[in-house]
Amino acid sequence: MTNHSIVSRQQWLAAHAEHLAKEKQVTHQREALAAARRDLPWTLVEMDYHFQDALGTVSLDDLFEGRSQLIIKHFMFGADWQEGCVGCSFEMDHLQGTLVHLANHDVSVVAVSRGPLAALDAFRRRMGWSIRWVSSAGSDFNRDFHVSFDPEDIVDGKVFHNFAWEPFVCEELSGFSVFYRDEDGRIYHTFSAYGRGAEELLGSYVLLDMTPNGRNENGPRYNLTDWVRHHDRYGSADTVDATGRANRSGSATSQGCCHQAETLSSG
Repeated sequence: MTNHSIVSRQQWLAAHAEHLAKEKQVTHQREALAAARRDLPWTLVEMDYHFQDALGTVSLDDLFEGRSQLIIKHFMFGADWQEGCVGCSFEMDHLQGTLVHLANHDVSVVAVSRGPLAALDAFRRRMGWSIRWVSSAGSDFNRDFHVSFDPEDIVDGKVFHNFAWEPFVCEELSGFSVFYRDEDGRIYHTFSAYGRGAEELLGSYVLLDMTPNGRNENGPRYNLTDWVRHHDRYGSADTVDATGRANRSGSATSQGCCHQAETLSSG
């Protein structure tokens, strides 16, 4: 940083104007990509999925809460975990502030995990989130959407995730899935994003990318495990291991693995 170029104000303005032209080009490409995403084909959801929340047993239709669009956050929280994945928690922190706006724009947002409802609710309350969070325990929902894996899902050391066969890392992985319900009550799966596919929702990264030090993920793994922690654990001695597992004083306590190293990469 001490060797950074220092120029006159006029030179600074000229350099930034040139950079702005590149930014606008990327913005137009992003808009075109979003339009192409909306034009993707849909598939009818024919399975009768059910979940558990404070209301008891609820259906996929119930999760729409009267709206026509539903975003599901596939949150990594396994059956015997005591706290959620660090990366998914980082995403949830960002989602929290959007809920009121999306709810008033015909979009419901729900987190889904295979963990037991009591554990999910305890962690949600610890984190101070108001998002609706349901358990898919006993349902094939997570497996059908390729974010949870049983032994029979592992073939030659690989699982089907992010639209391809990838090396098995953990029984739980992250993602987002989007659904639409038409006037006749039919539900369609319209889109899913895994890995870094939903990274743009992380406003912290957007802001860090504006700063001189950027994301400052300089090792050992060059991704968010280098610095992100559960938001109530900053200042502690916690670390996050290569699988994204939270460690307290060198001992794994989350009993879960987060996103793959490639998923968490800032590259």
